[in-house]
Order: sequence, then structure tokens, then C-alpha cells
Amino acid sequence: MNRVDTVLTSLPMWARQRQLQKLQAAYEADPTSTDKFLAYLQALNKSKPAEVIKQVDSHKFNASPAVMVEYFRALVATDRIAEYADESGTGAGESHRSLSQLMKDVQTRVDGEDGAEAPGQSIKRPLHIVLQEAQRKPSNFFVDLVRGLAWYLLTFLLLSVFFLLGSGLARRYAGAGLRPAGMASQIGTPATPSFAPKEYNKIGTPATPSFAPKEYNKIGMPATPSFAPKEYNKEDIPEKSQKTFKDVRGCDEAKAELEEIVEYLKHPEKFTRLGGKLPKGVLLTGPPGTGKTLLAKAVAGEAGVPFFFRAGSEFEEMFVGVGSRRVRSLFAAAKKKAPCIVFIDEIDAVGGSRKQWDNHSRKTLNQLLVEMDGFEENQGVIVMAATNLQETLDPALTRPGRFDRHVAVPLPDVRGRLDILKYYLQNKPLAPDIDPELIARRTAGFSGAELSNLVNEAALIAAKNNKDTITAYMVDEARDKIMMGVERKSMVLSPESLKLTAYHESGHALVALNTAGAKPIHKATIMPRGHALGMVTMTLDGDREYKITKQQLVADIDVCMGGRVAESIIFGEDQVTSGASSDLQQATRTARGMVMQYGMSDEIGPVYVSGDNTSSETEKKVDAEVGRMLREAYARVQELLTVKEADLHRLARALLEHETLTLNEIKEVLAGTFQRTPIASKTYDVEALLGDVGEMPEPVHQQSPEAPPRS
Repeated sequence: MNRVDTVLTSLPMWARQRQLQKLQAAYEADPTSTDKFLAYLQALNKSKPAEVIKQVDSHKFNASPAVMVEYFRALVATDRIAEYADESGTGAGESHRSLSQLMKDVQTRVDGEDGAEAPGQSIKRPLHIVLQEAQRKPSNFFVDLVRGLAWYLLTFLLLSVFFLLGSGLARRYAGAGLRPAGMASQIGTPATPSFAPKEYNKIGTPATPSFAPKEYNKIGMPATPSFAPKEYNKEDIPEKSQKTFKDVRGCDEAKAELEEIVEYLKHPEKFTRLGGKLPKGVLLTGPPGTGKTLLAKAVAGEAGVPFFFRAGSEFEEMFVGVGSRRVRSLFAAAKKKAPCIVFIDEIDAVGGSRKQWDNHSRKTLNQLLVEMDGFEENQGVIVMAATNLQETLDPALTRPGRFDRHVAVPLPDVRGRLDILKYYLQNKPLAPDIDPELIARRTAGFSGAELSNLVNEAALIAAKNNKDTITAYMVDEARDKIMMGVERKSMVLSPESLKLTAYHESGHALVALNTAGAKPIHKATIMPRGHALGMVTMTLDGDREYKITKQQLVADIDVCMGGRVAESIIFGEDQVTSGASSDLQQATRTARGMVMQYGMSDEIGPVYVSGDNTSSETEKKVDAEVGRMLREAYARVQELLTVKEADLHRLARALLEHETLTLNEIKEVLAGTFQRTPIASKTYDVEALLGDVGEMPEPVHQQSPEAPPRS
């Protein structure tokens, strides 16, 4: 055994392979070295003799007697030497060579000549190649057809089996309220398959068509499949709010309370260093349209944290367990994104009192209670919610530790309305006569959403009339449209009905002008709007938004009685109409509030009377006191309008001539200085309609430059 064999035999298998690689690299680097080639062949013959034959037959390296010896060893080891046993050359295997020819080739290569085979010497180097097409059996059309149909049928059956198996698994997991690990929802993938039972009605057809408008995006392509968007796990995709506190107007106190939340989200160590903890939940309460959702978005935008938004109705479904699963998924995603904000709008849909709910509906609320304050703490997750019905929420939800901070978002006061109006008017083309402060005083009781609608309606009126700017008249027209409805110009009224309406509204206006504590008049009109044939609108001052005095309440009752009393004075008690029903209803409501709630009755005294726990005797006293107050108001107004009957005729004539009068115009009519051309499109004769109404100065028909245009 030579030195190479001894070394290779003593090495393990991995070391032998490495040694072979080194020997191969050595002879490939120096192809002219016979010794390196021989060393490689000797090592290769121990494990891969067939590779030795391949290397020598390639004619890439010089051949020596020692190399050819290794070649013969490989032929013997692989039993390839038997191929050269046939001296005739016809049975010499693939090479078609005999042993004598092999020896000649070896001698030629050892002598240093090219041992490559000549063309035609073997099958490896033929003289020419002949390609002959194999004989093809004639095809049978029916046999091929049957084979094709069988193949398609087998494919269809396999696909059907896989589909049915997948459907069964999906229904099983959907019915159990679970989700298999392989169906973990990612962004843009459905959490439940399109064949979920809740997407189909009782007869097995889709409850909503796939072409529902909400399923299509702006370019007309389907944004999502035919099932509802709530089937997607949008709690895994938090929103990035672009709103800030600069976009919130009219609720400075609520905004100041929420700034503490923002400070905690930005710098939590400022609060935790003294052991303090911020409230886990913030409940925003107030009337609709006051900006509760906008406040939550502004908090998330100011803090720069993820904002998870869900509506309360999205948690509830007809299947048991779906709501609680969605609550768990929402809070699980929020914990991964902490610090963050979870906002639940209209939480009364899921957080109502459990005494009024069915058993399966309580599970969603119970899960929400556990997530907010249970065994596991939600560090850095602040839950914000909004509702218009705070009194319906379950006490366990609003207790400290869950929603322990309640932020009231009331209707804006006059300063808040002014701030909101300036915000919405800042990018609009305005005429010089626009006074935001005056508009704010005339829109008492408007929410932020209604003020936004007011400005938008004024802009639409300007666009409809092809105007370049928004004028005060357009804003006033938009206010009347929102409060009273669209002006019904097509409504046909008889002259007698218009005359009665004119005296009715004149009675309201005169009582308001001559009664201490009454609200200031904004305008009087006999043009039908909404369900009313005419009306006198008034403006609240700032103080009346917070408290109302007894004098002001009595004045409100007197103003309500003005229309009915005017009808009785002019037309007689037998000719009064039912048009005063809403006035009497409002007067009765105000008087009952004075007696039962405000303690402003001498008979009942300073006592709050509840409608639920009131004796029959007390109810009789309340009814009697309310009736007395209304009769006294009727008598006061009758005495006042009897004295002011001439003014009643003047104002009614002006309303019939001009249809609408502002406060300044009413004062000019009563003073005899009103100058404006009557409307020429009237279908009735005012003089013939009024007849002899006593001594009144005839108005001078001259166009007033300050008069607002009439459309």
C-alpha cells in the first residue's frame, strides 16, 4: 500500500472528501502535471472508479504509464473490461472497440499522440446521423374523446371534494366563533369566508347584492368582495388621525380636559413618577353634532399614536360569541400597538344596562368590562367612547376604573358658535355685510354640525343664484330653511287665509315688542315654510342660554297668546282658527314647567313636582294653577292688543304688502316711516282685502336702498 492509500484509509469519510477536493483543485490548477493528475486518480480509484474512466477518456490531461495503470484498475473495478472481450468489435458495448484496439489507443496516448477517436470509429463520433420518424399507430376518435372526458370528470370530482372539505371546516370554525391558525387574518384578507352563514338570508341567497355601492371605490372597481366590510379585521389596521385640537372649536372646556390625556401619551413618566395613574377610560357625552368623535380624533392626532375606531353596533351580531370575539381581537391588537387610543362610537349600542338585555347579548358587554378592568391590565391603552344616552349605560361600565372620567360636550354657547362660524367661514367668499357675531346670536341652540350645515346651505344658495359672494341675506335664508323648512312658494292660499295669518303674526310681534322680558324679534313672515303658514322668529340673548327668569317665562307665555288674541279681536271669538294649537301647546308646556319644575307658583310653592310620584290631589292643583296662569296671560294680552289695535292693522297691512319684515322694518311700520315698494306679484288686492281698518297713515311707496332683495 503506497503513502496516498495509507493516508486516505486512515482518514474519516468527511476528511477523505475534503482531501479529494484538494487533489482535484491541485491538478486542475496545473493541467500539464502528470504527477498531480496521477495522485488524484489514485485517491479517486478508492471510492469512485467510474469517475477515473471518465477523466481519462476526456483527453484533457497528459497520460503516462502510471495513469493508464489506474485506468485499467478502474475498468476492472467497474467490470467495464468485459466490454472489450469481443474481438470482432460488434459486441464491444457502447464503444464498439476490441481489446486489441484499446491497447493500441493506450500505447498511442502514452507515446504522446492524440488518442481521440476518428469519425466513424465509435458511436460517440458517427460519420452521419439519420433521423427516422417512428411508426405511429392510427388514432381512434372515440377512444380519445372518452379519455378526454374521463380526465376532465376526474379533475372536477377532485376539485369538488376539496371545496366541500374546505367549506365544512370553515362552517365549523365560523359557527364556533373560532379561527384556525392557518386562517390568521392579514391586511386585506377576509377574517371569515364569503360563504359565512350570516351573509345569506333564509332562502339561501345573498342578503345584499355584490354590487352594493359601498363595496366600490372611486374608480368603479370593487373595493372589497360582496360581504360586509366588518368581516375584515380592521382592528388590526389602526388609523393615523390627521385631526388636531386646532380643528376643534366651540368646546374649550372639554378640549382642556383631554389635553391631559395627550400629555400622558406623550410623556407618561411625568405622571407615573409620583405613583399617579391616568383614567383608563374617557366617556364623551352630549347631544348629537357637538364634536365628540372629532375630539377623540384630535386627541389621537395630537399625541401621534395609533387610533382604533369601532362603532358600538359592529360588535353585535345574530351569532352567539361573535361580539365578544371582536372585543378580544380589538384589545389584543391595541396592546400590540400601545400606547394607543381605542374609540368606540355610540357605545350605548353595546354598553346598555344588562337588566334589559338577553343572555347572549350580555356576553359582549361582559367581555368589554373584563378588557377594560379585569385580571389583565391594559398598559398604555386608553379607551374613549361617545354616547348621546348616558343614562342607559350599565353602571359597571361607568364606574371608576373603567370609564372613570366623564367629559360633557354640550351645545356651544354664543362664543363657541362665533368660534365655529369663523372656522367654517374662513375660506368662503363673504360679502361685507356678513357679521359672524350677529349670526352666532341668531343661532342659539345650534350644534357645531348644524352651524357647518348653515354655512354650507348659504354657499349653495349663492351658487344657485350665480353669485360670487355669500351675503347676510343668504345666511338668513339658510337659517330659515334649516329651522322652518323650505319656503313653499307654490302653495296656493286664499286671500282670506293670508289676511288671518297676517293678523295672527302681527299679534305675536306686537306682544313681543311691548312686553318686558320677551325675546327680541328677528323677523315676521306670512310666507308658508314647512308645516307653518307664517311665523315670527326671535333671537336669544346670551344670558337666556343658561338661566331664565320668571319675567321671561311669563313673557314667553304672553307672546304665545298674541296670535290667538289678535284673531279674536279682529274676527270675533266665533271666527278663531286652529292655527294657534302649537302656540297653546308651547304656552302650556312653559306654564307647567314653572309650576312643577321651577317652583314659580304661589299655590304649589317652591316644590319640585315629579310626574311619577304625584298624588291625584297634587295633580289637580297643578292643572288648576296652569289653567289660571294661561287665563291671566290671555287677559293681559287682550288688554294690550285692544290698546294697540291701530298698530295691529298697520303691521298686518305691511305683511300683506311685503310678506316678510325684519325687526327694523317692523319698527319703521309702527312709526309710520317705512318706505319700500310693495311686492308686485301678489294675486290679491290689499285695499279690498282689508277694507276700512280705521285711521292709518298711507305708506309712501318708495324703494328703500337698505331693503334686502326678494327672490
